[in-house]
Amino acid sequence: MTESHPHGGEPKGKYLFTLALGALGVVYGDIGTSPLYALRECFHHSTGIRPTHENVLGILSLIVWSLILVVSVKYLMFVMRADNRGEGGILALLALVAPPRSAVPRGSRRVLLLMGVFGAALLYGDGMITPAITVLSAVEGLNVATPFFERYIIPISIVILVGLFLVQSRGTAAIGRIFGPVMLVWFFSIAVFGLVEAVRLPGVFLAVSPHHAVRFMFQHGYLGFLVLGSVFLVVTGGEALYADMGHFGKNPIRLAWFSLALPALLLNYFGQGALILRDPSAVENPFYRLSPSWALYPMVALATAAAVIASQALISGAFSLTRQAVQLGYSPRVDVEHTSEREIGQIYIPGVNRLLMVACIALVLGFRSSSNLAAAYGIAVTGTMGITTVLFYFVARERFGWTRVQAGVPAFFFLIIDLAFFLANATKVAHGGWFPLLVGAAVFTAMTTWKTGRRILGQRLAETTLPINMFLEDVKRNTVHRVPGTAVFMSGSREGTPPALLHSLKHYKVLHRITVFLSVETREVPHVLPEERVEVEDLGDGFFRVVLGYGFMEDPNVPLALSELKVPGLDLRPAHTTYFLGRETLIPSKRPGMAVWREQLFAVMSRNARTATSFFALPPNRVVELGAQIEL
Repeated sequence: MTESHPHGGEPKGKYLFTLALGALGVVYGDIGTSPLYALRECFHHSTGIRPTHENVLGILSLIVWSLILVVSVKYLMFVMRADNRGEGGILALLALVAPPRSAVPRGSRRVLLLMGVFGAALLYGDGMITPAITVLSAVEGLNVATPFFERYIIPISIVILVGLFLVQSRGTAAIGRIFGPVMLVWFFSIAVFGLVEAVRLPGVFLAVSPHHAVRFMFQHGYLGFLVLGSVFLVVTGGEALYADMGHFGKNPIRLAWFSLALPALLLNYFGQGALILRDPSAVENPFYRLSPSWALYPMVALATAAAVIASQALISGAFSLTRQAVQLGYSPRVDVEHTSEREIGQIYIPGVNRLLMVACIALVLGFRSSSNLAAAYGIAVTGTMGITTVLFYFVARERFGWTRVQAGVPAFFFLIIDLAFFLANATKVAHGGWFPLLVGAAVFTAMTTWKTGRRILGQRLAETTLPINMFLEDVKRNTVHRVPGTAVFMSGSREGTPPALLHSLKHYKVLHRITVFLSVETREVPHVLPEERVEVEDLGDGFFRVVLGYGFMEDPNVPLALSELKVPGLDLRPAHTTYFLGRETLIPSKRPGMAVWREQLFAVMSRNARTATSFFALPPNRVVELGAQIEL
């Protein structure tokens, strides 16, 4: 397990700072906009915590050490070491500890696998809340300027959200270039306004001492524990930070955090705390009350831009997570559109985009304020963070070679923090926290149903599949007419004869002069090296076995890969090559496997999946599909 970067080598000099600037926009959008609502929610009337001197210092201390321990130590120093060839995120981490794709997980490994999938599913739930709460909290700044805008907060927020989702199909390449500079202005602005207020009451800087946090927790007991649910809002972007590692690399992300993002956030929180101590009424919206009157409207505009950027990062993350799930076999094939000719990571998935847009609008209409949304925010991410800690322990043991003590001590320490935040957020379930949990449970059910269904389907096909060696011997014994051209028969198994070939031979009584048994496999790595992409075996008499390997961050392009093959006797010219695919009609049954309702769900998902022709980039006019009915 080594430090790696998608561009090759570690970035240095000007390129390092360029990537760090980009990381400010994409990686730290979520964490960077948390000052809009985090400290305000800690003193929300529902917590029962009054803005006294001791309480303010206690909560500020909790915020400071949450940022340090969770983001700086856990993610930037430990978890980001667990990269999968430069890629991060819970599915990339899961791929490092998952068994081979051909094996069925057993015992503790199966539990670990299910935990990882559930952690990934939970991200969709909180991913729906992030755009809604950030945009709402930004627009609510207009209320601070004048009550006139109060009735227009929700319509304005919905218009911004609709516009945000409508532009997704155009890609983030153009708007992405301004993400970094905008967030640079954002962090600089919140740091300056926070510093100006904090120096008026420098005693707030004493909150860096952890004894204030400890004293606050002991004094308030259960109430103090509940406040952790609001304190957690300052670190909700930690998991997204890890997921975006592959886009920028570790060093640029660390540089952006320690040089600007962390100092700016701390200064702003200190400033908000000082303001509350000086004027307790500011607790209603301390972020905007920091701004002088002349800067209020510009700050609302800047906060809205920052909120859009934070939302964009989560939306792009949902697209990336979905593609990984498809490639790793946890989701049916979906329509994926590439929005950039140069950056393969910039993709657009229409179905996911529509789902997120509807969910965000429904959340704004249902919860109607960022405070109400904050009551539902965080519980899913805390669960994902805890699962990440557990997975990191196994990666450290198996991939790093750490001892149980070396891996267990930091994992146990971080798990205590994760569990404390999770239990504090668990109280939010009745107040809206059920929403991300419901979404996570639904996504988890769909992902596991698809994974299990594909395995069962493979078993059913294997029961009637003839081994390739037996098929070749049968062809030699029985003369079969050979016609000119090349036929590529695709199959999920490299050992069995493709069912489409048996159906074709049964109906047409002929074989092509060149017949290729093609399997496409997804490896547990983000990218496959070009020299490791293709395996070719000449089986004799015009038969070839070809296996194409792709990473879970890659989109398979079968014609392109085959066109680069230079094998004697293997003619793969496009005009002479026909692709034969099997199309199964799935029939739920009471045979051992899954519950009937899950088999029905699997059948529905299969019918609505993206076609294999499109997914593998096959030329539609060179594809022949042969159907079969399969009892699950």
